[in-house]
Amino acid sequence: MAADEIRGEGHGSAPVPLSVLDLVTVGAGHTATEALRTSVALSRLAESRGYHRFWVAEHHSMPGVASSSPAVILAHLAAHTERIRLGSGGVMLPNHAPLVIAEQFGTLEAMAPGRIDLGLGRAPGTDGATAAALRRTDHLNEGADDFPQQLAELTRFLDDDFPNGHPYRRIHAVPGPVQATSPGGVQSPHRPPIWLLGSSGFSARLAGMLGLPFAFAHHFSAQNTVPALDLYRESFRPSAVLDAPYALIGVAALATEDEREARRQVLAAALNMVRLRTGRPGLVPTPEEAEAYEFSPMEQDFIASWNANVVHGTPDEVRSGLDDLQKRTGADELMITSNAHSGDVRLRSYELIADAYGLPGA
Repeated sequence: MAADEIRGEGHGSAPVPLSVLDLVTVGAGHTATEALRTSVALSRLAESRGYHRFWVAEHHSMPGVASSSPAVILAHLAAHTERIRLGSGGVMLPNHAPLVIAEQFGTLEAMAPGRIDLGLGRAPGTDGATAAALRRTDHLNEGADDFPQQLAELTRFLDDDFPNGHPYRRIHAVPGPVQATSPGGVQSPHRPPIWLLGSSGFSARLAGMLGLPFAFAHHFSAQNTVPALDLYRESFRPSAVLDAPYALIGVAALATEDEREARRQVLAAALNMVRLRTGRPGLVPTPEEAEAYEFSPMEQDFIASWNANVVHGTPDEVRSGLDDLQKRTGADELMITSNAHSGDVRLRSYELIADAYGLPGA
């Protein structure tokens, strides 16, 4: 697999490639249809402004996040874009049979050859009860513990290389390599590169040992970012995929023309997180609702801690904050997630960040 299917190229004054993580957020007073239309608009904006890749994440049972089906969303985005890499950030592997994922992403690869990334996570992307419903079992730890075995199985389905004697030797993920071995068959030379996602050390070490690219969730596990990246680099073994480590980090960032407006917007997003973390998930509230909300002392502490890791402010302030974060972590790529009540605010944020770095297409 060519390394340029993984490594990106920075544009303008950006120190590394900039990418987009879209949670397909749904604000109060808006519909999932509107959120998905925003995702299409955002993917087209990202493509035109030189962002490297556009990922969507698997979440379940969260009213304010309409990304429960990444493969479906990616198929829709593939029909509305031409060049930008599209992928999952990520698909939660223990929630699915590996063959199903191989089939879904083989189909996506056939739709958008050479543009699809398969990012895989070990967490459920939801609460325990919902995970049990997804997996039809109460033994949730088994799925996480079996992650390396599930990953190996998925990789063999994608490569169609189960050894002779294996019970799955005659099972093929289609679309996939088996089509090239059929009489008259011609198959795309591309296969979606696998990324491992993580918020702790487990996937960091596994990605390093397997020589895979690694994506770390700095946006909700900032205290673990540097240790996890260090572990990834220390564990790295060159592979047919990569000859050197390649790590991106997800970072929450929001730019507005006015610093006060940025604070209002991130307060609303933080209130949404307060409700999620306390078992009250809902739609993303408006800034006005967040300003009127009476936060308890414990909630105030959470807000302060959460927003300390959200890079927000004017475009110049956001650029400076992103530059500092990249220097501190040594990340090879920054994947920006801009969460706000309004889709227009999110779109404008990515445009302002692109302007701040002088990305093409202004």
